[in-house]
Amino acid sequence: MFKFAGTILACLALGLAGCSTVPTEPTPGENPPPVWPATNAVARPVVPPPVLPPPLHVLPPSTNVNRPDLTFNPPPVHPVPPVPLTWTALNRWAAEHHAGAPRRLTTSPVVSYALSTRRGILGLTIGSREATWNGLTIHLGFAPEIIDDQVFIHGLDLEKSFEPLLEETPVLPETNRIIVLDPGHGGAELGALCVLDNQPEKTFTLDWARRLAPLLEAKGWRVFLTRTNDTVLSVTNRYLFATAHHADLFISLHFNSSAPDHKPAGLETYCLTPTGMPSTVTRGYPDITSQNYPVNAYDTSSLWLALDVHKAILRATHEEDRGVRHARYLTVLRGQHCPAVLIEGGYLSNPQEAAQIERADYRQKLAEAVAGALP
Repeated sequence: MFKFAGTILACLALGLAGCSTVPTEPTPGENPPPVWPATNAVARPVVPPPVLPPPLHVLPPSTNVNRPDLTFNPPPVHPVPPVPLTWTALNRWAAEHHAGAPRRLTTSPVVSYALSTRRGILGLTIGSREATWNGLTIHLGFAPEIIDDQVFIHGLDLEKSFEPLLEETPVLPETNRIIVLDPGHGGAELGALCVLDNQPEKTFTLDWARRLAPLLEAKGWRVFLTRTNDTVLSVTNRYLFATAHHADLFISLHFNSSAPDHKPAGLETYCLTPTGMPSTVTRGYPDITSQNYPVNAYDTSSLWLALDVHKAILRATHEEDRGVRHARYLTVLRGQHCPAVLIEGGYLSNPQEAAQIERADYRQKLAEAVAGALP
């Protein structure tokens, strides 16, 4: 069911290498391939995609070489004026939105609060960008502060994280609902390598997408895959593909890595960072908060989608909850004209989690969980 009930995506900076790669920069104005794979044929008239202007700047080389499909730096729609650093007392905001007054839960070793709303409970820790929503980990753009013995929250977190929790579930078209699944990497772009036997991420993401597609079709979705075989597809063509197919939702499927560190494990779900807000994760790329991209028009719906999907995959796999996060370097999300998220289904650099990912039944669980999170 399209739960997308109120949701939060916010942030916690983490410098892990992750499943990321330095892309070969597409040619400005690059159009989709003249013929998409037959299984991905466009089913209704398509407006020719716009010619993209050249990027404002090129990202510096990265130490990560596993993810060229995520880090090309397309231009923003329009730079926006700097967002003022406004802060609001949480008790005042709660009263205005008919929520309960914040309750202090702990004072040592950290000061934490809970805020009850009609849709759930938000947990906050003073000085930390990590929060919880109904038990799920979420990441804020700015850490809550105590000012004059009151909890203060940044205005962007209230607008982009708190207020969406109180809104009604968005309504999708009842018929002809279209979703584009994006299996990460492909061809020479291997993605992360499994620590156990060097199997590439690209193989697992394609299998995940192929398992997910029929489950969604059985629920009435029209499903298109950005790639249906082991081929390279530029990040530009990935988001132009979704535009050409009039996607109502876009989900990019990936597996993570922190190699050579084998310890990190767990699941993460990402949205593009809202304009004006710092990202949870930057991985060394510029995080220009003033930039505004097409998908930023869908910040709230993307958050709903991320939280519902994240909750579902956690329940299905019982893996560690690394949270719903924001990242601006995930270029595959930037150009989307619909709600869009990227899912990291586990760490190929962690031996225990890699063994799970290599199992077909685990990838089937992930597919069933994602399908179950949608109507």
